[in-house]
Amino acid sequence: MSETGGCRGCGSPVPQRTSWSLVAATTALCLVSATSVWTAGAEPMTWGGFSLQEHAYPADELMPLTCRGRVRGQEPSRVLTHGTVLNKTKEFEDAVRKVLRDVNLDNDVVVSVFETNIRVLGGLLGGHSLAIMLKEKGEYMQWYNDELLQMAKQLGYKLLPAFNTTSGLPYPRINLKFGIRKPEARTGTETDTCTACAGTLILEFAALSRFTGATIFEEYARKALDFLWEKRQRSSNLVGVTINIHTGDWVRKDSGVGAGIDSYYEYLLKAYVLLGDDSFLERFNTHYDAIMRYISQPPLLLDVHIHKPMLNARTWMDALLAFFPGLQVLKGDIRPAIETHEMLYQVIKKHNFLPEAFTTDFRVHWAQHPLRPEFAESTYFLYKATGDPYYLEVGKTLIENLNKYARVPCGFAAMKDVRTGSHEDRMDSFFLAEMFKYLYLLFADKEDIIFDIEDYIFTTEAHLLPLWLSTTNQNISKKNTTSEYTELDDSNFDWTCPNTQILFPNDPLYAQSIREPLKNVVDKSCPRGLIRVEESFRSGAKPPLRARDFMATNPEHLEILKKMGVSLIHLKDGRVQLVQHAIQAASSIDAEDGLRFMQEMIELSSQQQKEQQLPPRAVQIVSHPFFGRVVLTAGPAQFGPDLSKHKETRGFVASSQPYNGCSELTNPEAVVGKIALIQRGQCMFAEKARNIQNAGAIGGIVIDDNEGSSSDTAPLFQMAGDGKETDDIKIPMLFLFSKEGSIILDAIREYEEVEVLLSDKAKDRGKDSETENEDQPSPESDSQNQSPEQMTSGSHEVDLVDQESSEESSLNSHPESLFPADTDNAASPSPSEQTSNPTEYPKTTSLDGECTDLDNQLQEQSDTEEDSNPNVSWGKKGQPIDSILADWNEDIEAFEMMEKDEL
Repeated sequence: MSETGGCRGCGSPVPQRTSWSLVAATTALCLVSATSVWTAGAEPMTWGGFSLQEHAYPADELMPLTCRGRVRGQEPSRVLTHGTVLNKTKEFEDAVRKVLRDVNLDNDVVVSVFETNIRVLGGLLGGHSLAIMLKEKGEYMQWYNDELLQMAKQLGYKLLPAFNTTSGLPYPRINLKFGIRKPEARTGTETDTCTACAGTLILEFAALSRFTGATIFEEYARKALDFLWEKRQRSSNLVGVTINIHTGDWVRKDSGVGAGIDSYYEYLLKAYVLLGDDSFLERFNTHYDAIMRYISQPPLLLDVHIHKPMLNARTWMDALLAFFPGLQVLKGDIRPAIETHEMLYQVIKKHNFLPEAFTTDFRVHWAQHPLRPEFAESTYFLYKATGDPYYLEVGKTLIENLNKYARVPCGFAAMKDVRTGSHEDRMDSFFLAEMFKYLYLLFADKEDIIFDIEDYIFTTEAHLLPLWLSTTNQNISKKNTTSEYTELDDSNFDWTCPNTQILFPNDPLYAQSIREPLKNVVDKSCPRGLIRVEESFRSGAKPPLRARDFMATNPEHLEILKKMGVSLIHLKDGRVQLVQHAIQAASSIDAEDGLRFMQEMIELSSQQQKEQQLPPRAVQIVSHPFFGRVVLTAGPAQFGPDLSKHKETRGFVASSQPYNGCSELTNPEAVVGKIALIQRGQCMFAEKARNIQNAGAIGGIVIDDNEGSSSDTAPLFQMAGDGKETDDIKIPMLFLFSKEGSIILDAIREYEEVEVLLSDKAKDRGKDSETENEDQPSPESDSQNQSPEQMTSGSHEVDLVDQESSEESSLNSHPESLFPADTDNAASPSPSEQTSNPTEYPKTTSLDGECTDLDNQLQEQSDTEEDSNPNVSWGKKGQPIDSILADWNEDIEAFEMMEKDEL
């Protein structure tokens, strides 16, 4: 990409580089020696100085809440294999010495081939690239003799056994000591891998071959890419999310640009840039044309089915697609890059961070945010392309949010829930390797960087590989399989470098004119249906029946269902089952309408379950030295004041005696006017609440007695009543799992006086932390502002059978009973085991086309629809949810697979 300057001081005032820089002294191996975050008009604030080295080294990662290292087996430290030189050459040299001294690759540990390649191998190669650059300059690294390259070569050979498949696609995991399939290896039985996992190898493997002259690495990576290209869906030119490594059959047939596929597309384009092989560009352009034809629905990027690309596969987007605007900049397609980036920025402004997944109407779908860097990456590339100072303002917002909401005493903590502001005890290595790097580069002047960054290309993990590799050791047999499969549109290819002044008009007004229509896209959007409505309404034909409008007693609706091949069956237990037989539809078009209807019905049912559950609460430590920076995810109680409707409770904590709180307290003087800590077990939660209330406590925190339990792995815990009237309980009660509770207990042991805030979400961390920050994200549904007594309870059991295999979809629906009166000594997990839902389907748009705000009008909607919608009483028998949506299971399994790969 060409360097494009910009008038950073013209127009409205913008942040200056020196005052808004996030100065990260990260080294090529991401060994942080000192990290400072600067804000305008303030002195640099350091978080623990040498936190990583002090608290974690030589462990793999830092756990920023408990200030200790995270060791994953005995694998090579991912933290020690990241980053670039940001004017910290001495620290870089020291880091290289530590890696050579401490990192051992010959360990009995099972690792992800994908993650080990992009993080460890890529880090070693990036470190080697910069080491030889510094050595050539003559001041630093004069002792260096390709030691990092030798380590990279050793690791490369350890990964090669993973490619021992008939397809050439690698196994997803390998044992670094024993390889694949040996009894000691504990791996080699897997059959599936994600497209990105198999297709994100070429940069690192080709660089290793070019550096060393050993061609085998590039050959193996090319073979995997060739196989994926051959297995693309020929009519749509799209690829699926997961593929069988032995047969080449697509396991998951949905396609997008986010999780599971993202870096496959990235590496096709970047392989052309690094290696100069035209076949990679041809493949990328073919895929890109399909992406823009089917997946891109500006400003959204929605997954579709590879065999039916006009049919959306889901109504939400994941955070990993935030890299795509940056890739579009590299491609030269600037307008859609600006549009999607602006949409993502509006989501961030609403929630402070980009949720791990969010819906098409920009509500939280998955609330976690592990400090992913993809949006910062795209912001950097858009600023490089446009010179628009607006993107410096975007960078400023990212830095401010990191400081305000993620910063904790020992580092930066991932967000457990962007709605409450609660934290996870993790700080992934990509946060150091990528987030700090892109933010630094965003604000850096050219003279701030000791080498010309235009001579390098970024890997997906932001490691730098030199472009001169394209002319080095080119003895690789190349198989160009592109043109034999597809006729390519000549307009899709430009074989000459474009004039950057035309392609990227260096005029802030250009990008602003594209952004302006999207300024209110998040706040003023109507919820979108599952399909592209304008495409589904055929000219001259009556629009198909929408799931939200369906009435089970309406004869006209039943007739439409029949035409679409959908049958309505009344079961003996009172439930109603919807089944679709595509072959029974009146036509292929009606069959597709039926499939859309079934998917809409499933989505509405699932959305209903999600929206009506009691939301998590927050316990925020506000005393020294935390000052509100540590926020713990807490489970709510079904009794006592509702923290979403009442003022939060602030006070010092004190342990009750007896600790279980099951009898009259023997130390009332210790808990009076304070928030009592009590242990779960031996009596009802309501009884504990009454005992500490009688002793004068202003609130209570119940800590799980199951040692090692954590909100990271367990479902949200809701404390139930005791089957009696609980109106006498006037104090708020929250529940913490053992891991979160130990953070408070450890703080008491170290600091004695610990003050906390019990609230529905984290509050502003300014001097007056009692005042709620108006900019905080609002809860996703006003259902949390309703007590269980105000709601009609109900949920739906849904089964969706794979259309490809059985040509049949089924939908079962029944209401669930109210909250049980007597729950013993158990809490009510959410959302999977107990939810509180209205039985009617939520309405997303009114008949006259005006928006109906689900968040603000849910209760009114419930009141008005209950009498008018006959389908509110479909079932008669209360049962728990015993069947989860098949497509949602696939999504969850995919993300669990990604998380497992990262582990």
